[in-house]
Amino acid sequence: MSTQDIDAATVEVVRNYLTSAATEMQRTLIRTAYNTIIYEILDFGISIFDRDLNLIADSPGLALFLGANDYGIEKAVEHVGEENMNPGDVFIMNYPYWSGTHTLDVLLFAPVFHNDELIGYTTCRAHWLDLGAKDSGYVLDSTDVHQEGVLFPGTKVYKEGEPDEEIMDIIRFNSRMPEKVEGDLNAQVAAVRTGEQRLQELYEKYGDDTVESAVDKILDHGEQTAREAVEGLPDGSWSATGYADGVGRNDDDLIKLSAEVTIDGDEFAVDFSGSSGEVDEPLNIPPGMSETICKLTFKTLTTPEGDSNGGQYEPLTMHAPEDNIFNASYPAPTFTVWAGIVAIDVVYKALAKGMPDRVPASTGGDLADIMLFGENPDTGRPFVEANNEGVGWGAGIDHDGENALMHISETMVRNIPIEVFENKAPIRFDQLSLREDSGGPGQHRGGLGIQRDFRVLEPVGALSIVQKTRTENWGLNGGEPGKKNVVVLDSNEDDFDDRVETLVDNDHLYEGEDGKHVGMFRGNFVPDEVISNRTAGGAGYGDPVDRDPVRVLEDFRDGYVSREGAREQYGVVITEDGQIDEEATAVLRTDQ
Repeated sequence: MSTQDIDAATVEVVRNYLTSAATEMQRTLIRTAYNTIIYEILDFGISIFDRDLNLIADSPGLALFLGANDYGIEKAVEHVGEENMNPGDVFIMNYPYWSGTHTLDVLLFAPVFHNDELIGYTTCRAHWLDLGAKDSGYVLDSTDVHQEGVLFPGTKVYKEGEPDEEIMDIIRFNSRMPEKVEGDLNAQVAAVRTGEQRLQELYEKYGDDTVESAVDKILDHGEQTAREAVEGLPDGSWSATGYADGVGRNDDDLIKLSAEVTIDGDEFAVDFSGSSGEVDEPLNIPPGMSETICKLTFKTLTTPEGDSNGGQYEPLTMHAPEDNIFNASYPAPTFTVWAGIVAIDVVYKALAKGMPDRVPASTGGDLADIMLFGENPDTGRPFVEANNEGVGWGAGIDHDGENALMHISETMVRNIPIEVFENKAPIRFDQLSLREDSGGPGQHRGGLGIQRDFRVLEPVGALSIVQKTRTENWGLNGGEPGKKNVVVLDSNEDDFDDRVETLVDNDHLYEGEDGKHVGMFRGNFVPDEVISNRTAGGAGYGDPVDRDPVRVLEDFRDGYVSREGAREQYGVVITEDGQIDEEATAVLRTDQ
């Protein structure tokens, strides 16, 4: 059957079958994984590809993994060679320059055969807890990729249906938590096997010609839809710059992230040439992730409602020259890929210059991740637990920003329920609340960040991977930035500074009334010390003085804006009994 004579109903049946297969892969992974980062946070990416390595279905998880899977499968197949693949094989890859992210985001993939012919690939990427890196949790100060874990370039971990015990031993003996790592590996194998079976069933039911003709239609429609959407955007070229904190840098030496976006007809290009070169810190961005940054921002503007497929990205190109932080090459360290997360808002910042009606103001710009590690006092075994936090999202031309949402790079990712986290690690949460006055002022207010306070109950290690604490986010049309990310460490112990390595220059550390304010850190904590994670608010849109005073009063009553914030940020005077002082507000707004 040719692509000309296949009917639309059959195309939709095939498309939905593929989407259902990817969703079933996701359910299999969640139900069988061993670590909370996978089954609670949903830190994974699942994709199905045809034999030509076109993305034909995915299941939402971490957005930055889906685009990385596209890049990773191409590099893996190039390295392994189709001729070396057999039915039942499963391969493992975590080589960051090919896989598209750091060494603990492990990609497993299986070639799928039908009637002895290769018909496609199923892939599953998920975050492992430990794989031979020099430190537990996250490596924050590596200068070489070999400090970041054991590397697999596309290695058979299953051969014709059976595990390769020699490779399994390498994995087990290079992990501080071999049981959980092996459990997660097996969960990923189960996921790719599930997808493999469903793809084979689809071919068996409809036949090669029908399925492949339907896939061609799906990809062609994806490309056509995306190109039409790009043609509806304004032509032009716009540039923007942002900064990542880096490790041990002062405020005059931050890591520069620059993006130039060019739209010409139905073509969309992103160029990172103006950015910093590679750095001797684990902030370098693998090229697969750089492509994904572009794919994510591109899709939100062109095909935000539909499922992803490879055709949708045909109008998009990305350029990052050699020796550029967006084109990490061996042996540059890549472990804390947070600079890539900050870079998403830089691309949006460039786009906002050309289409401020289509792009909202900046988000809080980070994941604000706190990770705990050590020995579980109940079991005596090593553990690692982490929690991403919501940030404020930016306001738009006709709406306030949303409060406490995961950064757009995370898409469907969740945080760990308090009850689960307190059961897994020796901590108690003293507070989890919206962060008052953190949303950027504007006619439309930026969303609020959060404050979460971890109280340590038993000796434990902890670290923060926050990468946007020193520079403000950006508002639009007179809107102002939200509060910046900060972590506050509270301790009365004399040896506290010796136990906590802040990983930033001393000029950036300062004592507040509530403790020591830091960004990135790694250290050992003792009972009753508190780690307060305070995430950034989104930026505002429009002049704050143009915000309806009634809406400011509502924000005050909801606890979003303090009385002082209402006065200083919006020129609205709220009386002690919680009403607007109309006369004082009019005078104050006139003066502002």
